[in-house]
Amino acid sequence: MDLFGFKRRRRRRLRAEPFPPEWLEIIRRNVPYYRLLTADEQAQLRGHVRVFLDEKRFEGCGGLEMTDEIRVTIAAQACILLLNRETDYYPRMESIFVYPHGYEAEQRQIYGEPPHTVSRRLGESWYRGPVVLSWDDTRKGAADIRDGHNLVVHEFAHQLDSEDGGLDGAPPLPAAAMVAAWARVRGREFKRLTEDLDRRRKTVLDEYGETNPAEFFAVATEAFFERPVALKRRHREMYDLLAAFYHQDPVARIGRDA
Repeated sequence: MDLFGFKRRRRRRLRAEPFPPEWLEIIRRNVPYYRLLTADEQAQLRGHVRVFLDEKRFEGCGGLEMTDEIRVTIAAQACILLLNRETDYYPRMESIFVYPHGYEAEQRQIYGEPPHTVSRRLGESWYRGPVVLSWDDTRKGAADIRDGHNLVVHEFAHQLDSEDGGLDGAPPLPAAAMVAAWARVRGREFKRLTEDLDRRRKTVLDEYGETNPAEFFAVATEAFFERPVALKRRHREMYDLLAAFYHQDPVARIGRDA
C-alpha cells in the first residue's frame, strides 16, 4: 500500500470538504490575523485547519475542558505558518496539551539550568514530542496582531525548526545558499540583540531571543508576522530570509489592511 499517496489523497479530500461555519466564526472572532490574508490564503488556511484537526490530538490539562473553540483557535494560528508552501503538518508533533493558565513544569537542561528545577511556563515545544500551551495566553497572543507576541506562533516555530533533526535555530531551508546565509545573518543578529540589550537599547525582537539560537528563531518568527514593518526596517536581510522560508510577505499584508 502506498501510505504516502493515501495520506496525500486523504488530506486533499479533507481540504475540499465544506468548512463548518461555526469554525469560521471562531477564527474570525479569535484570530484577527485571518482578515489580513488574501482570499486564496484564507481558503488555504481553512483547508489546513481541517487536516490539522483531523491528525492532531488535543488534551485539556489542569481541569480545562477541551472545546472546538480551543482546538480551532490554536489550529488556525499554527497553520498560518504553513501557507503558500508544501507542508507535512508538523510531522514530529502529534499532541497538543492545553492548560487554562500558565503552569509549572520541570526545567529541561537544554537551557543549561540544573536538573529538576521547576519553572512557570506559558508554553513549550518538545522535539519529537507535544506542544504545550496556556489557553489564556493563546487567546491573548492572538488578539493583538501587532504586539510581536504570539504564543502559538512561537511554539510552532520550534516545531518547524526541529524538522531537520534538532532545535538549533536553523529551520529546514530549501537551498544550501540559504542555509549559509541564515547561519551568517542569525549569528550577526543574535550578537546585535545581545549588545542592544546590554546597552538598554530598544529592540524589535523580544529579549527572550537572547536565550539561545532556537529561541532566537521563534522570537524572530513572532516579529516577522506581528511586527513586520519594524523588522524589515531594522533587520532587512533577516526579514528577506524569513520571507523566503515562509513564502509570505507580512509587510504587504499590513499595506492591504491600511
